[in-house]
Amino acid sequence: MPAYHSVFLDEPNQQLAGNFALLPLRTRTRGPALQLPPLPAGESDLTIDASHESYDPLDEILSLFRANTFFRNFEIKGPADRVLIYGILYISEILGKIRPGMSRREAEKAVMTVALDNNFAVPGDVGFPLNQAFEAPRERNEVDALRGYMGQMRQELAVRLLNRVYADGDSPSKWWLSFTKRKFMGKQL
Repeated sequence: MPAYHSVFLDEPNQQLAGNFALLPLRTRTRGPALQLPPLPAGESDLTIDASHESYDPLDEILSLFRANTFFRNFEIKGPADRVLIYGILYISEILGKIRPGMSRREAEKAVMTVALDNNFAVPGDVGFPLNQAFEAPRERNEVDALRGYMGQMRQELAVRLLNRVYADGDSPSKWWLSFTKRKFMGKQL
């Protein structure tokens, strides 16, 4: 059975930084991403369908995270798959910051410290875990756009993940925490 790929592979007119797609996001976090419309009242991040106009790559990352972590190999079919890969690796990193028994407030502090840190590696940097699958941006403004986009992604993913991990109250979901030790493609951020 093959891994699940991005539904945004066929998205027309994708803006690229290197070979990483800068896709529109539904977010309140400031950054360079194009803004998708907010969810209508009565719709939530947990129930949004892939055909909805506000469905974004972050919804996809969260919905495919658990299934794709079981795959050691992932055939990259396009720039949108690289967004998916990076998001899955990032979720693995921030899930590692949440411990069983941690209150939501403690987890928010730990996770948001990582999300707000601007010293993260981007494709082309020495510390980036999958440089062999990612192309480094060619120009300085592309590097800045990519760093801004990834930073925006990281902050919004942290918020959405916390909402899922703590959906049942003030203690973390054991089901989500069971994925803290898994590595995607044998890598972690």
